[in-house]
Amino acid sequence: MKSRLFEIYESIIVPELSKEFGYKNRNEVPKIQKIVLNMGVGEAMIDKKKLDAAISDLTLIAAQKPKTTHAKKSIANFKLREGAPIGAMVTLRGKRMYDFLDRLIVIALPRIKDFQGLSKSKFDGRGNYAFGIKEHLIFPEISIDKLEAIRGMDIAIATTAKSDDEGRALLSKIGLPLVLK
Repeated sequence: MKSRLFEIYESIIVPELSKEFGYKNRNEVPKIQKIVLNMGVGEAMIDKKKLDAAISDLTLIAAQKPKTTHAKKSIANFKLREGAPIGAMVTLRGKRMYDFLDRLIVIALPRIKDFQGLSKSKFDGRGNYAFGIKEHLIFPEISIDKLEAIRGMDIAIATTAKSDDEGRALLSKIGLPLVLK
């Protein structure tokens, strides 16, 4: 069973992008490779349970078990030791990626208070897009009753686009609410 968003991409977006950018081959059309979700938990140095709570929340959001991230180097001012667990991340591909993106666009982003859209300036020069959200509560999978703390998270969308214009066109046609800020 294919994702609803993937079917829209195949049937509508690929022909539109081919026409807009003059691609001769269907394989030239940019597509989304992966989505990486990252949640930093600085308090994990003091209390390991906070990292476990973040991992369980990220598991609910992504429908996939996240990997624990560790500090690359020691920083004395933050009482941080090299190799200490400081966050969690998960990489989504395939059907799970499209399902997550669909939930993000249709359900989660509209739940952000005073949401105006995502900035178009967050592209990296190669068609990839990254942004952060301040509250992971916007996802319906997170229950407010069982919540320990409100955490932010970073979302990075990697595409096969060769330029920011191609990436911007792909993500806007998919439905990501990009606005000029």
